[in-house]
Amino acid sequence: MGFSFVDLFAGIGGFHGALSALGGTGVLASEIDPKPAAVYRRMWGLEPAGDIRRLATDVQTNVPEHAVLVGGFPCQPFSKSGRQLGMTEIRGQMFNEILKILEVRKPPVVMFENVRNIAGPRQRPVWDAIVRGLREAGYRTPSEPCVYSPHLLSRDLGGAPQTRDRVYILGTYVGRDRALRETDVAPIIGRTPSNGWDPTTWDLEADVLEVDAAIRDPFLYSLSPDETAWIETWNDFLARTEGAALPGHPLWSQYWRADAIVDRRAPSWKQQFERQNMAFYARNRGAIDGWFQANPQVRAFPLSRQKFEWQAGDYPRDLTKCLIQLRPSGVRVKKPNYAPALVAMGQTPIVGSRMRRLTIRESARLQGFPDWFDFGDQRVALSYRQLGNAVHPGVVYLLLRQHILQDREDISASSRWGADLVRSAVAAPAALDPNHGVVRRMIAVGEASSPNGQSQGASLGPRRYVAEAKESDAHGVFDCSIGTNAQLVS
Repeated sequence: MGFSFVDLFAGIGGFHGALSALGGTGVLASEIDPKPAAVYRRMWGLEPAGDIRRLATDVQTNVPEHAVLVGGFPCQPFSKSGRQLGMTEIRGQMFNEILKILEVRKPPVVMFENVRNIAGPRQRPVWDAIVRGLREAGYRTPSEPCVYSPHLLSRDLGGAPQTRDRVYILGTYVGRDRALRETDVAPIIGRTPSNGWDPTTWDLEADVLEVDAAIRDPFLYSLSPDETAWIETWNDFLARTEGAALPGHPLWSQYWRADAIVDRRAPSWKQQFERQNMAFYARNRGAIDGWFQANPQVRAFPLSRQKFEWQAGDYPRDLTKCLIQLRPSGVRVKKPNYAPALVAMGQTPIVGSRMRRLTIRESARLQGFPDWFDFGDQRVALSYRQLGNAVHPGVVYLLLRQHILQDREDISASSRWGADLVRSAVAAPAALDPNHGVVRRMIAVGEASSPNGQSQGASLGPRRYVAEAKESDAHGVFDCSIGTNAQLVS
């Protein structure tokens, strides 16, 4: 029993981890960037091919038969943080290369992930073109996107304390006629917490953070003197304005002065924020003037650090108890229950209680990767970027398994590949096992080995493992690369 899958735009292997845990074996991966490709090869034991365009020139030769095709095709053309050029940008045309593979191989199931904005108003023609392309290729797929985030999943279902809304596109091969006819299909899951789970009960301190004394190379995550000064200065603002209600709009200190005027040349939304900030200053002038007097350096801060966004609601007004992001829009503050989405462009959250950034290990935990996952000796900035581009394996596992079980009849009837896929999904656990409190030892051959030999993370990737559920001296050993350059040791 088992099934094969193809992993396109593979990155560091979030899809691979979920599908191998579901019982699958990767037969082809494609990743054009050599840096994440090196991580993928070391962790999963499969050498990624390069450019998908080369693979798509001769699908019969370059792409083996498989049961599931997955991929996180490039999101930059659709992301709010990019130029939003959509299909007019070359990276946005990569979906056409996927369609070339589907037209030849027709795997029973497909699954893709992208940023939420791909189905937003500005990109709606792009979304409609993707859905139409899949249906023309014979895949029954919903007209509306499936949007989900790992913080909506409980610990037991493989979730993580990170709010990360992403669009998941799932399709089942039923042939072109049926796919064009059977369009009244609902997304596999709605954007609601799982099984009564309350996402506010997440706790970064308990669920994610490392013990500071155990962090390797802690200087990599420390704050600069300027960053420390920005945080301390805004924390003083919170203390001095304790009696003032913090508004929902961004606080722009450059408009806290008696002679401030609205910029009539600015967009209407910006003019509104300017007026709101002048009104806030008028209501709290005494406290704010005292803050400026005690902190004259504020006026010399970079413009983005003169801005402050309180998004922690009724949480205690103390930055040393909150989660902080230094964003282009300002210093943003959130409750420390779950983190904002990790992104490839930086902005790694700062843990106020530790006055440092989230470590790579903590960021990997937020993304659902186990503690044995190793980035090698590459620069920390690269690892952050790769995690920001990755898919969350726990969400992929849950959605894909539910989709397979829901469409099991059509998938089984499609081919022997589909029948194997259904059997694997039926036999698999309901969720990716987070393996909390269980230590497992990975023994592998060559570069698949873990740097410290132990992990306390999800049982991600292996299809076979043995583990003793002990807190201290565990001897579970598992194969993390599905029989390529690692081996199961009993």
